[in-house]
Amino acid sequence: MPKFKPQHSRLLFIDKKIREGKYPNCSSLAIEWEVSSKTIQRDIEYIRDMLDAPLAYSAKNRGYYYTENSFTLPAFDLNDSDLFAIFIADKLLQQYKNTPVYPRLQSVFARIEDSLPKKVSFHPAHMDDKCSFVTSPQTSINPQVWENIFTGLRESKSLTISHKKPTSAEPLTRTIDPYHITSSQGEWYVIGFCHSRNAIRTFAISRINHAEVHEGNFTVPDDFNFKKVSNEHFGVHWGQDTYKVRIWFSPGIAPYITERHFHPCQNIEKNRDGSIIFSLSTSHLLEVKRWVLSWGDQAKVLEPEKLVNDIREELCTACRQYHQK
Repeated sequence: MPKFKPQHSRLLFIDKKIREGKYPNCSSLAIEWEVSSKTIQRDIEYIRDMLDAPLAYSAKNRGYYYTENSFTLPAFDLNDSDLFAIFIADKLLQQYKNTPVYPRLQSVFARIEDSLPKKVSFHPAHMDDKCSFVTSPQTSINPQVWENIFTGLRESKSLTISHKKPTSAEPLTRTIDPYHITSSQGEWYVIGFCHSRNAIRTFAISRINHAEVHEGNFTVPDDFNFKKVSNEHFGVHWGQDTYKVRIWFSPGIAPYITERHFHPCQNIEKNRDGSIIFSLSTSHLLEVKRWVLSWGDQAKVLEPEKLVNDIREELCTACRQYHQK
């Protein structure tokens, strides 16, 4: 056996030997595992005192045994940093609350907590009143739609969906080949080839009220790579064109922009007065437009001209909404 082995592997080895009912002792275990008897003795004490194992020593058989056969070791060994990471992940599950996957994830984390030894210096529940997360507003998703989309995604099967755009009075029927799903700002999207449009399209899953799985399979094109093409997106929407976007941000807002990563290919130029020029390339302008508008008069689009005109028109319309009669 190799000389170096993690402690948890050694604990599993000791547990296995004890369960065989052969009354192993520190010396026999140390010889077989190729460590010192003192190391095994510390492991025995840890199993007994920290994991509350019903472990006893038989003088007659000169070895250890369990007084209760129902005892099992925790499935894994975690330190305080691991436990805190689990706590953070558990809190982050809130962003999936309105999806059918949420109760399953909750169940997984509950089993993790149940498997922890009773005597640990830190327990995730101890942090409930000391840490929280403010998540984006979440959309609601039809559980059956969710399951069918995942079936199509997992098994490469086409889907017939009934999807309603925000601006449409009635839902439209589409046949799609689901390539990828992604979550953004409280919404889940399925991205795939739309047979009606003969192009890749993005559909908000919360706006799909019916999804039917086809029998036949499709093949994802070799040139489709979501991670690669997402470098050309600002958000989840796709387009056929490529736009070079440049945005001026005021000195007061510049720190908020420079300290965050908004786009994989973003570039920031700093001006002497403290303002910045933020630039990126994207294939769709909708979410860039919404983002710029969210900064009010602290942001100004320099290019492309199409985005400049779109934002000017949007602001003029908004001003008319507030015009005093």
